[in-house]
Amino acid sequence: MTDVLLTVGTRKGLFVGRRRGGGWEFEGPHFNAEAIYSVAIDNRRAGPRLLVGGVNSHWGPSVIHSDDLGRSWTEPKQPAVKFPQFTAASLERVWQLHPAGPAAPDVVYAGTEPAALFRSQDGGETFELVRALWEHPTRDRWVPGGGGEGLHTIVTDPRDARAVTVAVSAAGVFRTRDGGESWAPSNKGVSAVFLPDPRPEFGQCVHKIAQDAVDPDRLYLQNHWGVYRSDDAGASWTDIGGGLPSDFGFAAAAHPHRADTAYVFPIKADADRVPAGHRCRVYRTTDAGRSWEPLSAGLPEGRHYGTVLRDALCTDNADPAGVYFGNRNGEVYASADDGDSWQLLASHLPDVLCVRAAIIG
Repeated sequence: MTDVLLTVGTRKGLFVGRRRGGGWEFEGPHFNAEAIYSVAIDNRRAGPRLLVGGVNSHWGPSVIHSDDLGRSWTEPKQPAVKFPQFTAASLERVWQLHPAGPAAPDVVYAGTEPAALFRSQDGGETFELVRALWEHPTRDRWVPGGGGEGLHTIVTDPRDARAVTVAVSAAGVFRTRDGGESWAPSNKGVSAVFLPDPRPEFGQCVHKIAQDAVDPDRLYLQNHWGVYRSDDAGASWTDIGGGLPSDFGFAAAAHPHRADTAYVFPIKADADRVPAGHRCRVYRTTDAGRSWEPLSAGLPEGRHYGTVLRDALCTDNADPAGVYFGNRNGEVYASADDGDSWQLLASHLPDVLCVRAAIIG
């Protein structure tokens, strides 16, 4: 079988898994006792670069990278991500690290709390604040979500390096088509059930966005209540959550090769954050949300309480695709066949915050 790298960021360090042949080996934790909120595997260079956003309870947040699959790590002498003095803000954590597409081979984006977008032009070693989003005229009316005010999703268009879509909790979706010089709210059709006006221009509590593998203009959005699809790069959204046991949840991922195929992990409710029906099940659509099917072969059959967070569900770039998720029970599951069947890879880990996987070698 294909050699796969799997990174698992937890509340108390980073665990790194390798699949060689048919077996898995895990080592760690790296960054012992640090909360690892974001990981990226950048495969655009000769060898993969791992980028990790962690928070040390004593030294604070940092972005560290490795060019040898975690055998050694490099932390910059100065903070890689730092708010300029004029913002009067300080970094709490890096929620997202996102290598841009092949048209911008050295560009890496970082999404932070407080909600901001930073851009690196040297592979993630140094970052600069994208000021136009920080200074957006709606910003003084952004309200933190339950987990804080975080920019947690970054989507780049593989056809155009200047086109970027981000999601902020709880401000909603914003898009740029000019490389970050200007930004526009892009939430038409997305509900905000907790606001007096449930269809505002901005203020939605978006939890995650995933991009279709074949059509970059097709996006899948998991909201704080509601699962949506856009066919116009986020300009408008259509509700596709009708076939799910609950349309509340945090995570969303797309198949790496197949069109119209995406995955979510439904949660019972915002006030009861356990798997829908107390069942550990991933749901898959193969027709862009017109229908959904539960995937549970190999997953626990009894009552289950492991919540999957927004960045703890992912796919690799294999074919058939590997699909992975970790939960707040400290369990990590994997499928090597597009989600049709699953196996438990790890258990009794700390609270799983993020999962990323990629073919290497």
